[in-house]
Order: sequence, then C-alpha cells, then structure tokens
Amino acid sequence: MTYSLTRRSVLIGGSALALTTMLASRPSQAATKIQRLVSPGGIEAWFVQDSTVPLIAMEYAFGGGASQDPAGKPGVGNLVADLLDEGSGDLDSKTFHERLDRRAIELSFSSQRDNFRGSLRMLKDNKDEAFDLLRTALASPRFEGSDVERIRAQVLSNLRRESTNPSALAGRRFLEVAFGDHPYGRHAQGTLESVPTIEIAELKDYVRRVLAKDTLKVAVVGDVDPDTLGKLLDRTFGGLPATATLTPVADIVAAKPSQCVFIPLDVPQTVVTFGGPGIRRSEPDFMPAYVVNHILGGGGLSSRLYREVREKRGLAYSIYEALVWMEHSALFIGNTGTRADRAGETLDAIDKEVRRIAEQGPTQKELDEAKSYLKGSQMLALDTSSKLAQAMLQYQIDNLPIDYIEKRNAIVDAVTLDDAKKVSQRLWGQGLLTIIVGRPPLAAAWSTAAPSAATPAPAVQPDAAPSAATPPTPK
Repeated sequence: MTYSLTRRSVLIGGSALALTTMLASRPSQAATKIQRLVSPGGIEAWFVQDSTVPLIAMEYAFGGGASQDPAGKPGVGNLVADLLDEGSGDLDSKTFHERLDRRAIELSFSSQRDNFRGSLRMLKDNKDEAFDLLRTALASPRFEGSDVERIRAQVLSNLRRESTNPSALAGRRFLEVAFGDHPYGRHAQGTLESVPTIEIAELKDYVRRVLAKDTLKVAVVGDVDPDTLGKLLDRTFGGLPATATLTPVADIVAAKPSQCVFIPLDVPQTVVTFGGPGIRRSEPDFMPAYVVNHILGGGGLSSRLYREVREKRGLAYSIYEALVWMEHSALFIGNTGTRADRAGETLDAIDKEVRRIAEQGPTQKELDEAKSYLKGSQMLALDTSSKLAQAMLQYQIDNLPIDYIEKRNAIVDAVTLDDAKKVSQRLWGQGLLTIIVGRPPLAAAWSTAAPSAATPAPAVQPDAAPSAATPPTPK
C-alpha cells in the first residue's frame, strides 16, 4: 500500500530520456555541504552547487496543501496541482506542454497533507525557459473550462477505480477512523461527491490563498552559480503574494486503539491496514521510534513482521509498517494482504508480534543491526541530485538544521536499548487500530483469532461506504 499522492509530470522524448539517465546516475552526495542562499529579493533556499553534470534539480513547497481544501470540498488542492501545467499566461495547454517537451523540462506539482509541493528539473542550458514556465504556471494559471473538465474526468476515473481497490478503501477508512472530521481525515484527491462540485473560482481562490512567499521553502542541487540562482529565484517566485491566507489547522492525536472496522468487498485477497498514534518529527523520541520501527516492520525482508507473517507462516507475500509524520499529528501504519480463509491467522500473528515488541522491546543485536543499516543506507538514499534536493526540502519542512545530514548518523548512534524499549511501549502498547477489507466470512475469522487477554479483541464494526483519504509518504 502506497501513501504517496498523485503527481503529474511532463518528461517526453529522447532528450528527456537522456536527462533521466543522467539524473539517475549521479554519484552519492550525502556528504555535500549545503549552503543557505538568500536571493537579492529575499527568497531563501538550501543549495548545493554541483557541476559534475549539466543538470539542475529544484524542489519547493508552500505551506497548506490538502489541509487547506474548503470544508466539504476535499480535492481542490489536488485539482489545482493537476491543472497548473495545463497552460498559463498566453500559453494554452498544448503550447505549454510543447515547450516543456522541446527543452526536456520536467515539471510537476502535488497537493500533500500539509504542503503544496513542486518539482522542476532541467538541463543547465534550458534553465531560463524552465524557470520562466514555472513562474507563469504559479502566477497566472489559465484554468480553461475545457482543461478543467478533462482533468476532472481523469480524477473521477481514478476515484472510481479506487472505490473497488481494497488497499485504497482500507487506507481511506483508516484515516477517517483515526482523524474523524479533522482535515487529515479527508481524502486529498477528493471524493466522487466532492470533485464534480469544485468550481473554477475555488481553484483560483486556493492559488491566491496558498501560493505565497512567506511559507515558501526551496531546495536546489545542480550546475548553477549562487548569483545566477538568486536571480532565477527572484524572477520565479518574486511576484507571488507576500503572505498566505491559511485556515488554521489544529493539532490532533489519532484515535486510540484498539478498534477494528470491517469493510465487506468480494475480492480474492483480504487486505489489512493497521496502525495507531505515532510520534511527531519534533519529539525527542522520534529517532528511537524510527530505529525500532525499522526492526518491527520497516526493514523489509529483515523485519520481525516479515519474518513472522511471511517466512514462518506463509500468510502473506509482503507486509510492512512505517512511521508517518505530519505537521499536526503522527501515525504508525502498516499493511498486508492475505487469503480470506487465513485472515484471522494473519491478524493474530500481527497482533502477537506487535504486543511482543511493546512488552519486551528489541534485542541489543537487533538494535545494533538496525542502526548499522540506517546509517549505511543514507548514502544510497541521497545518490542523485533529485533525491538530495527532495531530502533537503523535507528537512526544511521538518524544521531540521541545515547540517542535519552531517549529524544524522551520530543521532542514530545515540539511540540506546532503554530508549528503544521505552518508545516501543509508547508506540505499540495500546494495541492496533485495524481496517479489514475482504469477504464477509472474515468477521467470524477475526472473532476466533483470539488475541491474548492482555489486549482484548476489538469489536468488528461493519462499514460499507468509506470515503477517500490517503496520507503522503514522508521522505
């Protein structure tokens, strides 16, 4: 199950393939020194100058995102993201895309939970045109009626497909149960009911309220000098409103486990999404939680859940569990799929392993191996200009220091076994909030799965009509 939001991008033709290949083959830059650049007009960016190849990658974000969708109208930000590259200024959609194609420029936008994000990648020689196209997309989107209806139809088609996708149904319902009527409980892509009612005036109002300089964060990696980049940033973002007009979003703690919701759906494989309240990025317990979560479910083939559910019992092809943090809340969330007749056994195996780590924590050997992996994998995670720019942007969003990359391994190393045990109890000691999508006999299977007396079995609540909601993947 994927918790990323849909992004639309334009990257077409042979020259674009060459660009993609070069972006993918960048040497590791994890140890690169990040500069804080401030343009003449006051636009701040984190910047790594790298002339190894003639490429520039920029990631940027405005505060707000899907949480700024009007109440009762989820999907406005998502529709804006899908339409910003459909023509701007005096360029209609066809002409705008032709200019992107001609210069092998990759431009994309996405409305995530707390941020409206964008990405721009180009060859060095095409930087002036690339930044100019981005400027017009942000400052003067056309929102032509025919384009709006075409993109609206695509969004509705995706939503209809998701309405019979068990993983999508489980993810949406999980957020609804976790967050209720809070903005985090809404589906960022919208719903089959809300998307048809979104008006062009609401799209324009979203742009006016959200795309402003005071919440803007920028990260750039590539072959450009600081003076040139400063001028490009001013030209691109300098004409935007000085101040965003954002609707306040309250902090919220996800609903406490244990709860279980069953959604009947006639599919061969039963899908299980499970989770509960997490730990926010700003909390001192975050890094211990991140390390121990790798042990439980984030470590792929080496995780406890994979070993117990997949290797020992053959109940599922894959299973994972991850931390998801947002500006106003946090979750841990996992997912797996299994045969309908083995769903009860799968749920029991997950429940027992979660309780075991909550009660006992990890072993010293598990902790040492997890820390070693997380330190070593950082180099691979930042091995392209694009990945490094994305990480630099996320660190800004998370309010981390500019030298965080240099400090991260020491922070990982500092996690003790006592830290890991304490945070294991905090994360998983309350049991699980579980969403099950599958054939109706599962209700009986779950009721006989017999979780231990330490964690009473949650009542199974039938639920036939979840609305859409999907959280983003943090980077």
